[in-house]
Amino acid sequence: MKLVQGKGASAGVAAGPILVKPAGRQPEIRLDTCLDPQQELKRLQAAQQQVIETLEGLKEKARQQVGEEEAGIFEVHQMMVQDPDLCDTITGLIQENHMTAEGAVREAGSQFAAMLEAMDDEYMQARGADVRAVCGQLEDALAQGGRSWTELLTQPSIICADDLTPSETLQLDKSLILGFVTSGGSANSHTAILARTMKIPAIVHTGITLDEDWNGTLGALDGGTGNFWLDPEPKVLEALKEKQQQHRAAEDALEQFRGKPTCTADGRTIALYGNIGQPEDIDLVLQNDGEGVGLFRSEFLYLGREDYPTEDELFEAYCTAAQELEGRKLIIRTLDIGADKKVGYFQLPEEENPALGFRAIRICLKRPEIFLTQLRAILRASAYGEVAVMFPMIVSAEEVKAARALLEQAAASLRAEGIPFDEKLEVGIMVETPAAAIISDDLARYVDFFSIGTNDLTQYTLAVDRQNASLEELGKASHKAVLRLIDLTIRNGHAGGCWVGICGEAAADPELIPYFVAMGVDELSMSPGKILGARKLISTLRAE
Repeated sequence: MKLVQGKGASAGVAAGPILVKPAGRQPEIRLDTCLDPQQELKRLQAAQQQVIETLEGLKEKARQQVGEEEAGIFEVHQMMVQDPDLCDTITGLIQENHMTAEGAVREAGSQFAAMLEAMDDEYMQARGADVRAVCGQLEDALAQGGRSWTELLTQPSIICADDLTPSETLQLDKSLILGFVTSGGSANSHTAILARTMKIPAIVHTGITLDEDWNGTLGALDGGTGNFWLDPEPKVLEALKEKQQQHRAAEDALEQFRGKPTCTADGRTIALYGNIGQPEDIDLVLQNDGEGVGLFRSEFLYLGREDYPTEDELFEAYCTAAQELEGRKLIIRTLDIGADKKVGYFQLPEEENPALGFRAIRICLKRPEIFLTQLRAILRASAYGEVAVMFPMIVSAEEVKAARALLEQAAASLRAEGIPFDEKLEVGIMVETPAAAIISDDLARYVDFFSIGTNDLTQYTLAVDRQNASLEELGKASHKAVLRLIDLTIRNGHAGGCWVGICGEAAADPELIPYFVAMGVDELSMSPGKILGARKLISTLRAE
């Protein structure tokens, strides 16, 4: 028996024969053998069209079998195939560097994926895998590959792979998938999201070296703990069987909390919201009975393009999200982008320590023309739903006052044009720096609410890079210093007439939720799939 530890990406347990995804394309391809660039460009265009059509079919299959939210994954992939920056880079490599179409696709894909994976945001890091998946499909189309490895799945099996793309995941026969185990990957990847939606146990980032000799060997996995067993002992199988029964019973028990308010045992109400990165994610919030969106990361509209989005493009995205929530709150975080996020048209300076550099509200206040465009779009969307706005990376009252002055400037311009918006739009800030927490009594005078960003607050308080896996044990929100700052912020916020929420991974941590409730938190915003579990836990707690 061999035990491997990875990261649980989708809860549940499974046992059965293993199917190892074949290694696939050879890593070496000729990059500089292009004799006719025009012919390579024609091949590229044909491959792009083929992939777009394939993705269209998968999108419809996802819509029918899984849901509208998951269908949106393939729509995003279609957009990536046609992304202007990516296409221009591929074309340039063919025309100027005389690369083959395959070589140009691989080179450009690697560049763009590396850019995303270097960002200080787990959601955006996971999008790097999407770029690699799309470019892999383009390579396959250019090579006109034959039989897909997914056809090898002929019996119920645990799928083991270096990584899986959303397209591969959906092409597999769901009735024959017992679970997924990947050597790489991320719990935030679209494939992991699909696994959770399809209720398939999954483990990622095991670091395991796969061997096709494992095909047919018995395997077992626990998507909750991240454990994967090769040739498990009978006692392991018996324990997993019992756990599977408990897991099913626990899932059934959560359903009784659907449609109910989130209340403590002594009657205090706490709002449970979902975190999203794009409008398509709202379906996931609603499916999991979220009461609103506590964090809408607005960066996605600025990435993967040649120029700044227009006001109308931003408005359309925000308005769509507000309308789909049907009166539930939508809190939009203004642009949180920085020198670590290599968006070329921003022309940001290179920095040795971008996490402490020119980012978020600092950029917006220095580039008011960018900020005003976004603020006008948010204000316009507020006429179509319960919209609120919050500013990230605040460290001083002067920043808040400057941001509010620009918000009022945007509002005044809309009034002059006769464009409707919510005159009582709620304005808040992210409390994600120790400075903001310590002076939260002062900051409360200028805003309606605080949203405590535990990920960055923990990182900055403890001087621990949250992207450094070797420091993971040090960078925990349960540290006494972090909890004291959270408690101080909640007390100061309430004293100043603000409601206070918490977003970030800690908001859904069952060990920390009792502390937050005792501190008097008003709202928790989390990954949508954790909402019902949090509601159940809160129902057992007493606020006093």
